[in-house]
Amino acid sequence: MVDVDAQIEAVERGVETTDRDGEAVRVQRLAQEYPADLDDVWNAVTTDRVARWFLPISGDLRLGGRYQLEGNAGGEVLECAPPADGAAHYRATWEFGGGVTWITVRLSDAGSGRTRLDLEHVARVADVPEDMWENFGPAGTGIGWDSGLLGLALHLGSAADGPSPEEGEAWMLSAEGRQFTRRSADEWARAHVADGANPDAAARGAAATAAMYLGEAPFDMGEGAS
Repeated sequence: MVDVDAQIEAVERGVETTDRDGEAVRVQRLAQEYPADLDDVWNAVTTDRVARWFLPISGDLRLGGRYQLEGNAGGEVLECAPPADGAAHYRATWEFGGGVTWITVRLSDAGSGRTRLDLEHVARVADVPEDMWENFGPAGTGIGWDSGLLGLALHLGSAADGPSPEEGEAWMLSAEGRQFTRRSADEWARAHVADGANPDAAARGAAATAAMYLGEAPFDMGEGAS
């Protein structure tokens, strides 16, 4: 049994439309603390342990190597800084559906055997169809990232494997999973509004995305979605 409210509230979320290197980008951020030390969390997010809480993964998980998540994104590892002085990070491309975005995962020692994970997902505004952003907003990718952080929490919190992809899919359609999806979508709507979106439009986008994840509408977010 998952404490849905506790997990949703344990995650910090943010969306920012800004400029980087002369290009307009949207930056999606999530952060959560985990009851495990820095070395353990680093191992969980940079080795084939990823398959034990997220998705089966293949490839060369090192600087310059390429990876592939089964049925999802793949990409290239652009930066890799193992734990040192209480911190670690990696950066990689996130390639899906013909589009390229970028992820950065940062870990920091939070004390008392705990570790903070910060995830940043960056997409160029020009690469995301405007109608897709207007129709779905940040929940389109945010619900998936929330699911990943939940899987990691279950894995690190119990020293056991998280659900398999099949078990995770079944859980997402359970009453508990549906609650999780709707709450995640609502929180991403809040983050969207904080970035300047119209509240009604943000709420509509979150509801439409939740409906897709719950099988209440066709799952079609177009090229570049993940």
